[in-house]
Amino acid sequence: MARDLTDIIVILNEPRYPENIGASARCLKNMGFSELRIVNPRNWHEEKILKMATHEAADIVHSARLFDHVLDAVADLHLLAGTTARTGRKRRPTHTPKTVAQKIISYPVGTRIGIMFGSEKWGLRNDDLGLCDWVITIPAAGFSSINLAQSVMIICYEIRLACGDKKEIFRPGLASIREKEGMFEHMEQVFEAIGLYEKQTRSYWLHNARRLFKKKDLTSRDVKTIRGFLRQVLWAVKNG
Repeated sequence: MARDLTDIIVILNEPRYPENIGASARCLKNMGFSELRIVNPRNWHEEKILKMATHEAADIVHSARLFDHVLDAVADLHLLAGTTARTGRKRRPTHTPKTVAQKIISYPVGTRIGIMFGSEKWGLRNDDLGLCDWVITIPAAGFSSINLAQSVMIICYEIRLACGDKKEIFRPGLASIREKEGMFEHMEQVFEAIGLYEKQTRSYWLHNARRLFKKKDLTSRDVKTIRGFLRQVLWAVKNG
């Protein structure tokens, strides 16, 4: 029996064309996914969306959740993958859809995992990618810009294919993105309090902290432990 896909959520961030929203919903239905979240759509035209979704995927459109901000859309998730066509030496390492699919299915049912796709015009911004645990690039020949709905289909297909007969495993509950973002905000306060910003820029330390901790599967308990340590550091600095 294939792994349940109900806890894998697709997020469309600032999609520009209603036809792409509808076609993406149809892709979810084809591949057995059920939850679609949409951040700040530029043109919400329900008739055009439903026409592309077809009657079969209308339920996914009707149940889609709309958000004004990315963080609100992903805050309750445990892990997040983002897509980009932009790669380079100064950018984060990227993975193929197949590689990330294998990572995703290694987590037990109940681990809420998001797959986020950017705007057709500019993709995901650096701040959006900073929220992600993995960055996906779909291999392409020459012309690397792939239609939004096609990207959704390719990645959802790879996840479904990877599921197979995956056996259930037990792991402690992972920290949500809301919990991890709270930890990073707390860390920022500590960095400022101990004078790190006098030696390097704020963005340098925060970027490297994110890179370090995004490599780890932090549990809720891990985050509470780290924040307890951070509170103690702040207390020590203030009471010198």
